[in-house]
Amino acid sequence: MTHPSRTPSAAPDAPLPLDLIFIEGLTGETVIGIHESEFHHPQPLVIDVHAGVPRARACDTDRIGDTIDYSVVRERLLRLLAEHQLKLLEALAEAIADILLGEFGASWVRVKVVKPRKFADVASVGVQIERVASPVPMIGRSATVVQLLGSGMVPDTTPRSP
Repeated sequence: MTHPSRTPSAAPDAPLPLDLIFIEGLTGETVIGIHESEFHHPQPLVIDVHAGVPRARACDTDRIGDTIDYSVVRERLLRLLAEHQLKLLEALAEAIADILLGEFGASWVRVKVVKPRKFADVASVGVQIERVASPVPMIGRSATVVQLLGSGMVPDTTPRSP
């Protein structure tokens, strides 16, 4: 039987399907804001994160080490809430996205950060962002060699006389 995710795609340039690991409704408190009244008193925040990984190996191995461990993500986000010095929810959401992409190897993330009941007549205010991992740039001679090999050319490695 052919596994659906291993079936050749009709469109060769189509993006790989992503497995989504998510945490919804992580509630914590932090000092954040731009108004004097917010500078010294922790406020409640609710965080939702969705992290996409191309078909997690854990689907086959059943090992937590082959995917993003949401308990470790939870602990990391709670630590961020305790330690950050940010003022805006946008900057906090960006820091969360950077953590998921950089530290946890997500390919894509959606981060939502909400201040519930910020105003008496509003259920919540917040921000939601989406980010995609940047391709790792290749630098130096090895990049040139890879580019040459990819074009069918083999670099000349014979020593040159002065």
